[in-house]
Amino acid sequence: MAAELHIDPMHQFSIHPVAGGALSGSPFELTNSALWMLIVAATVVAFMYGGMKRSLVPGRWQVAVESLVSFVSGITVGNIGPEGRKYTPWVFTLFSFILVANLMGLMPFGLIPAAHPFTITSQFTLTGVLAIISFSTVLIVGFWKHGLKFFTLFIPHGTPLPLMPLIFLIELISFMVRPFSLALRLFVAMIAGHILVDVFGNFIVAGLTSGSASGVGIGIISFVFIAAMGALELLVCAIQAYVFALLTSLYLNDAIHLH
Repeated sequence: MAAELHIDPMHQFSIHPVAGGALSGSPFELTNSALWMLIVAATVVAFMYGGMKRSLVPGRWQVAVESLVSFVSGITVGNIGPEGRKYTPWVFTLFSFILVANLMGLMPFGLIPAAHPFTITSQFTLTGVLAIISFSTVLIVGFWKHGLKFFTLFIPHGTPLPLMPLIFLIELISFMVRPFSLALRLFVAMIAGHILVDVFGNFIVAGLTSGSASGVGIGIISFVFIAAMGALELLVCAIQAYVFALLTSLYLNDAIHLH
């Protein structure tokens, strides 16, 4: 069935050079992934720059920026305490970059030739790097504030002495898995939704061009499904950015307060 419809849902995640390949004899190439990273970063910077006028009577843009910063600040302060304010810039960077990257991947830019959007958060390399940076920040903060006492994080209060080695090992493994689970959660959520949309999009085309009543019916059902998936994907884009920021704040709280 997939072969007859020529469905290749994984093609949208392939990385390939743009702008004609190599850059002026350089061994580096500008890929579609790198291009969309730059577009996402430029969008975030433009959004923040446009809302930093500090007018006494703020406009809608300034209100939007201030509301977003306040929202993220609420995440850090709410989970870490007053000390969380100093970590708000990093958590805000994570949240805004992931949110814009997720939403960019859903934009209908593909209607314009050679402008098909690329969801950079569907690449495990990117989500993995973001998770490793966050995890490294947690380790740096933990050892900077507590030194070797940071290892007491892996021994819960009240643990019986004979069980300490076993509990320490279990807690340490659980702690080390955090960056992997953080990266995998975002990666899987993004790639799964886009695969479903691509597959059912092909069903719509195949059904409506089949010339049969059953094919048209399948196409209509697939269209309704994609419309519902589109709304769900918008929600998932925001939720995944929120979860990434929230978990980063919780991990920082553990490192700061040794909970």
